[in-house]
Amino acid sequence: MQVKISVCIPSYNRAKFLRPLLDSVLAQDYDPYEIIICEDLSPEREEIREVVNEYLRKLPNKLFYFENEENLGYDANLRNLISKSSGDYCFFMGNDDLMCKGALSTVASAVERHGDVGVFLRAYSWFDRIPEEINQTVRYFPDERIFQPGSETVATFFRRVGVISGFVVNRQAATRYATNQFDGTLYYQMHLTGNILLDMRGVHLPQTLVLCRNSEPPDFGNSSKEKGKYTPGRYTPEARLNMIRGMLLIARNLEDVRKTSVYKKIVQDIGNYFYPYVRDQADLPLGIYLKYCFSLARLGFWRNPMFYIYCAMVLSLGSGRIDAVTRFVRCRLGHSPRIGRVYGGIASLPESLDKSSEHL
Repeated sequence: MQVKISVCIPSYNRAKFLRPLLDSVLAQDYDPYEIIICEDLSPEREEIREVVNEYLRKLPNKLFYFENEENLGYDANLRNLISKSSGDYCFFMGNDDLMCKGALSTVASAVERHGDVGVFLRAYSWFDRIPEEINQTVRYFPDERIFQPGSETVATFFRRVGVISGFVVNRQAATRYATNQFDGTLYYQMHLTGNILLDMRGVHLPQTLVLCRNSEPPDFGNSSKEKGKYTPGRYTPEARLNMIRGMLLIARNLEDVRKTSVYKKIVQDIGNYFYPYVRDQADLPLGIYLKYCFSLARLGFWRNPMFYIYCAMVLSLGSGRIDAVTRFVRCRLGHSPRIGRVYGGIASLPESLDKSSEHL
């Protein structure tokens, strides 16, 4: 039977979370699928191998496990997973997250309805300790939507695929745009999204497909492409700057190589929703925080009024209060609020849709 969906897991440490992740995939009500795990030469390789061997006995010809000979790093390992997959679509999972019941069937059903889709955008939830205690849910639109190929759709999807869990991409299209040019940015999925959505349609699914663990520190900074840019265990100001520079590098390359006017749209959208990039720097000493904000402004965000508002809000209110307001607003609306200019590319909308709430 032809595999329709490849569940792709980039594995590095966090062995204790692999069993619940695999169990969440096994609980799906959809087949055919396969699971691809690429372990990236982490200190916990033996523990990960032990867990995988347990599941290999349960899932012959469905689970495929690979151990990288060298530490490829985040971006290259995503590309590695795609190359080893055989499904029509790659459904990525973070190595400490959980797949929601019905996630694979939701994606498969959308493929049946909409045909050849390039990228899926989905809702996801954060939890701190146990999955039953949801911190907040991120849903970009209140309903299912089809987006036509083009720069407007790229600008809409670009920043919103930053969280890898639940990122679903057409495998053949992703293979077509494979490159190591952006290794070390931590945003290879944005490169794929931008290029693919200039050629193919995108679809937003309002269902929550994945639960993301909010308690684990980042593990970036171990590969040759990441050393010196990122510090394992935390997001330093320089790490955040490097991540944003990477986003902008990908956006600029997309505009230059594909000859499309997308860079300013992407920068505007990032600026309109800049809070995550200053939130985890809220505890910095005042002088270092202001220097960090000044460095961000110099990247091109000084033109965006919302950028200054976020920087000032974090400084005056603290991230705790802003998080509480964000959760309240998302809960009341059922999706993220719209800020600033609306980008489009929408092919069809329900007749009852209030167009004032089209975009985040």
